[in-house]
Amino acid sequence: MADFYDLLGVSRDVDPDSLKRAYRRMARQYHPDINKDPGAEDRFKEIGRAYEVLSDPQTRARYDQFGEAGLGGAAGAPDMGDMGGFADLFETFFQGFGGPGGGGRPRRQGPQQGDDLRYDLTIDFDQAVFGQEQEIKIPHLETCDTCGGSGAKAGSGPTTCGTCGGAGQVRRATRTPFGSFTQVAECPTCGGSGQVIADPCASCGGQGVKQVRKKLRINIPAGVDTGTRLRVSGEGNAGPRGGPSGDLYVFLTVRNHPRLKRDGLNILSEVKVSYLQAILGDTIEVETVDGTKELNIPSGTQPATLLTLPNQGIPKLGNPVARGDQRVTVTVDLPKRLSDTERDLLEQLAGHHSARGKQHHHHNSGLFARLFGQKG
Repeated sequence: MADFYDLLGVSRDVDPDSLKRAYRRMARQYHPDINKDPGAEDRFKEIGRAYEVLSDPQTRARYDQFGEAGLGGAAGAPDMGDMGGFADLFETFFQGFGGPGGGGRPRRQGPQQGDDLRYDLTIDFDQAVFGQEQEIKIPHLETCDTCGGSGAKAGSGPTTCGTCGGAGQVRRATRTPFGSFTQVAECPTCGGSGQVIADPCASCGGQGVKQVRKKLRINIPAGVDTGTRLRVSGEGNAGPRGGPSGDLYVFLTVRNHPRLKRDGLNILSEVKVSYLQAILGDTIEVETVDGTKELNIPSGTQPATLLTLPNQGIPKLGNPVARGDQRVTVTVDLPKRLSDTERDLLEQLAGHHSARGKQHHHHNSGLFARLFGQKG
């Protein structure tokens, strides 16, 4: 797929007015009513699609970061429906008699766009929350600097293929019960390009490209999650015959945190308090991605209460100023064993809350103070 900026002949930092002017100029140049060249109509449609994406700031931002993969098929070319299915069937039927579509054209001999590459990267929970610059090593194809991508030794160049005479195709007659058919197939000597390299470049073996391991520094933005794809422009494989490189797509996986869990833009965690802290209230320290923070436990907090630490969650991807919250579930720890003093005080407290115990209220008030004074 051609890069949308290249299609419109503009730089990646083009402003909206220059973009519109470039689109109008290109659209006039390739309009089917004006330009009768084969392929002009397809080019006109591609230019329209490119402008549609780049003229909207939101789709442009998605395209800049993730390429066409980030557009999710929105505003794509119209579906051919049954007609497309019929064309496939027709092509399959005639495959044996003349290659795809009955012969086709020889393969393009000029430079071609290189392949996109995928790289899987696993990062820590904190790296995903705050973002980070990361160094990775990727093996990719680079244009051979000895021959400039031609594949031929210095001072020589590709020559016309003698098998097909530069056509990229060979024909042979096939006899069948229905008569004699001429079959057109890709030339086996030149692979359909119409040219052969008589004196190959020693550095790349005539391939025009070499496999190289390259170090790259990539910027992981704050707020990414498992499944986020980052597009690094021009770091895919170099194109054949000196063509432009494809892009690198980095697919992220985020490791789980042992105690914090992500829920959209919010972080979920749990904290355990004693029954006396729940009854009387307290201020405790809890773990957050920003370090320990104070959390107020209100008096009378019930088990499974959800308390919120505002703005301690995940930054929004693309707008890190907006952050979610941390939501803390409070569990109350009831003791399995009590000391004799605690049991005595609690039994008196239990009596105090019964009809019988209320008569002895004045005897017990000092004991309750001692119990809650110890634990508060």
